Amino acid sequence: MEWNRRGLIFDPKQVSWDIKFEGYAQSPQALVFDDFVRVYFATRTSDESGKFISHIRYVDFTLDFNQILDHSHHVVVPRAKVGCFDEHGIFPINVIRVGDKVFGYTNGWSRRRSVSVETGIGFLISHDQGRTFERLDDGPILSSTIKEPFLVGDPFVAKVEDRFHMWYIFGEKWKLFAGNGAPERIYKIADAVSSDGIKWEKCNRRLIKDFLGPDECQALPSVSYFDGAYHMFFCYRQAYDFRGNTKNSYRIGYAQSKDLEHWNRDDDSAGLSLSPEGWDSQMMCYPNVFQIDGKVHLLYNGNEFGRQGFGLATLQ
Repeated sequence: MEWNRRGLIFDPKQVSWDIKFEGYAQSPQALVFDDFVRVYFATRTSDESGKFISHIRYVDFTLDFNQILDHSHHVVVPRAKVGCFDEHGIFPINVIRVGDKVFGYTNGWSRRRSVSVETGIGFLISHDQGRTFERLDDGPILSSTIKEPFLVGDPFVAKVEDRFHMWYIFGEKWKLFAGNGAPERIYKIADAVSSDGIKWEKCNRRLIKDFLGPDECQALPSVSYFDGAYHMFFCYRQAYDFRGNTKNSYRIGYAQSKDLEHWNRDDDSAGLSLSPEGWDSQMMCYPNVFQIDGKVHLLYNGNEFGRQGFGLATLQ
């Protein structure tokens, strides 16, 4: 694939917000309207102890992404109740239009003691075209099971004919590496199906083979259909020494399928590698693939997991 890389198109410090945030515009997710594109992302504030809390905000672009039209000046998703699976925030949110409503699928997270975090997939619904969302209820719609014991999250949902399909991640294990003071998580990509987008049945299978070995982490699957096949973009990294070591940090992975069951991984075909310098020279992560008038676009984050914002690439 050959891409026209537009570079960094949004820095969250470009505009003023309703909250005092710590930077970051992570996991950009597009919702296409007739005359503009709304891009949701997760940003961070700090609580009274100095630890991060994730919040959802959005920015509206023209369809060519040449101009910012507006951005959220309000709470898009209310904070969760104490003790809930998403008590400490949502990162990311995936959105899909269903009739006159917008469904939102969230990766809700909360802190743990023995390990850093636990996650589950929540469901939101918007009645005002994605300006605000409300929870279906306080619990997750998809969570841990006997075969997927923790870290279920990173949902991406698409409707194919009369069926909803979800691609998500699940944790295989927590592992303590030499030189690390705390265990690191290892997670893989799986899928689930639904008739209504709310009640889901897990397919109980791993979809994407490892490239870096069994300790590879795979995150944020995003799927689009074009040129007679389904194309999945995701990000992957080593489970250890990935925060400051470019060799182990996130890259964009790619797989293709004809039937949504069998996926052939071929990262080289994606044509997306680190830039020689600049905002995406050390890391590329959290892709979101979508189409506008037949053109395929990819939003993604760069260095420091999206601290500087997000960029755009358009398929040639």
